[in-house]
Amino acid sequence: MSQIQVHDKYFKPYIDENTLQERITAIAAQLSEDYKGKKPLFVAILNGSFMFAADLFKRMTIDVELCFIKLASYKGTKSTGNVITAIGMDTDIFSRDVIIIEDIVDTGKTLSEFLPQLEHQQPASLSIVSLLHKPDATVFPIDIKYLGFSIPNKFVVGYGLDYDGLGRNLPAIYQLA
Repeated sequence: MSQIQVHDKYFKPYIDENTLQERITAIAAQLSEDYKGKKPLFVAILNGSFMFAADLFKRMTIDVELCFIKLASYKGTKSTGNVITAIGMDTDIFSRDVIIIEDIVDTGKTLSEFLPQLEHQQPASLSIVSLLHKPDATVFPIDIKYLGFSIPNKFVVGYGLDYDGLGRNLPAIYQLA
């Protein structure tokens, strides 16, 4: 892995592809164990979580369902502070075990606004799995039950995460240089 350029910014390697895949395998094993005998519903938050959701979903050893919702709060490298819902969820979650799949939790604002909407629909349980978390950026504390990696409060791209639309296709995570 070497430094890359996305738009006008340079990014250095941070988490390589093998390390990502090993951690995702471990998370899938834990989820499969914790939800054994159940059929949880994964709710993947687009666009960033699509690669993580796909790899996680492939490694599950129990029956699981998957749906998507689009929530966004970023423009460029900064959070706008406003959560925008672009695509709504059309799956009934009443009495279901629901697992939110997020690519990254930094301030926690997006989930802090979305979770009450889900809780209002009375799922049997509601958990969060996030590939990345920036504890130093957290303003709205979120209980992340399944976490890939805690990272510093630096902008990252790759593996689904983008900078103004580019960089999502990278198989590894890169950090702003």
